[in-house]
Amino acid sequence: MGIFALEDPLRPGVREAVADCARAGVQVKMCTGDNVLTARSIAQQCGILTDDGTVMEGPRFRALSEAERRQVVPHLRVLARSSPEDKRILVNTLKELGETVGVTGDGTNDGPALKAAHVGFSMGLTGTEVAKEASDIVLMDDNFASIVKAIMWGRAVNDAVRKFLQFQVTPTFAAVAVTLVSALAGSSFEESVLSAVQLLWVAIIIDTFAALALATDPATPAVLARKPERRDAPLFTVDMIKQILGQSAYQVAIILAFHFCGDRILGFPAHDRQTDTLVFNTFVFAQIFNSFNCRRLDRQLNIFEGIHENPYFIGITLIGMSHTLWHYSLHAHLEQPRLETAVQILIVFVGGAVFAVTRLGGREWGISLALGSVSIPLGALIRLVPNGPCERAFKVLRLYREPALLPTAQPG
Repeated sequence: MGIFALEDPLRPGVREAVADCARAGVQVKMCTGDNVLTARSIAQQCGILTDDGTVMEGPRFRALSEAERRQVVPHLRVLARSSPEDKRILVNTLKELGETVGVTGDGTNDGPALKAAHVGFSMGLTGTEVAKEASDIVLMDDNFASIVKAIMWGRAVNDAVRKFLQFQVTPTFAAVAVTLVSALAGSSFEESVLSAVQLLWVAIIIDTFAALALATDPATPAVLARKPERRDAPLFTVDMIKQILGQSAYQVAIILAFHFCGDRILGFPAHDRQTDTLVFNTFVFAQIFNSFNCRRLDRQLNIFEGIHENPYFIGITLIGMSHTLWHYSLHAHLEQPRLETAVQILIVFVGGAVFAVTRLGGREWGISLALGSVSIPLGALIRLVPNGPCERAFKVLRLYREPALLPTAQPG
């Protein structure tokens, strides 16, 4: 005579993955066909069942009215003895409440819920063909922790898009403004601060390198410590618009000031090409230094955080800065710089005439480098500007619309 007990232990890392989901604002609910006592025990072990959570059985859940389900579902953490229809009803109720729903499953009975969810995750090793066909993503390792990695990388990719948009819109806005003003204020409508080749250099070469640099920042667990957004949330945030307008205004002011008054400031003859070269170098340096600002989309001041983990960003930034050294070496007849890339060789072959640049002295190089580096402290000052008044102003100007945030509580 005796008692024999069986226990199916949790997989390694499940408890940590559930905690990461909670930190990311993702609420985990467990639907199972097991007994309510078994389901409660497992949910408590992995951290799904919280103090304010509710445990309910499928038959009772099915008997609720639609209004009652809407009240129960936000607090529901465990649904035991659930049928495939119960899971589908739960998913649809969450969607009606405005939640973005992801479902994991491996059996045929999970098919309706996987199909109804915004994103369905099926198991690649133990999952049935029905579950795989109904899902959007197949987890090849059958590990719940992989979903957390998917969330982390999804946010990292979304951030990469925003970083590049912030970087690209800034010089585009500045170039359009200075080109229009200089053309209208010049002696002829053909006169402009930046030549077509210079604009192409910034738009194609510099922007391409910046896209590679900003897109290679690795995903870190830090992206999980923020509230999730809806799928239709605007790409441009208040912080991004502040940076774009602030940096663009600075670049426009500096470029126009040196274009119209640079000869008197620097002591050059009127309409001297050295002034135009200084303006072009300042514009390029401003974009290079602004790429550091674009690494952060929040209001934190440390824009160099994690930069040592991204050698691509460092290398691409050096390539972007080295092209001006080639201009200098080409026209000042200095020794060849150490950095050798295809882009720099192209500059050597094209020559200064095409780029409308000429030899600059050490003072002018120092001025252009100093003015370009102002983008970094300027970015810090812009981050300190309160978002409230800026958000109201942007809404009036139709530059920003209020995002409909998910009804998930802020992760603690």
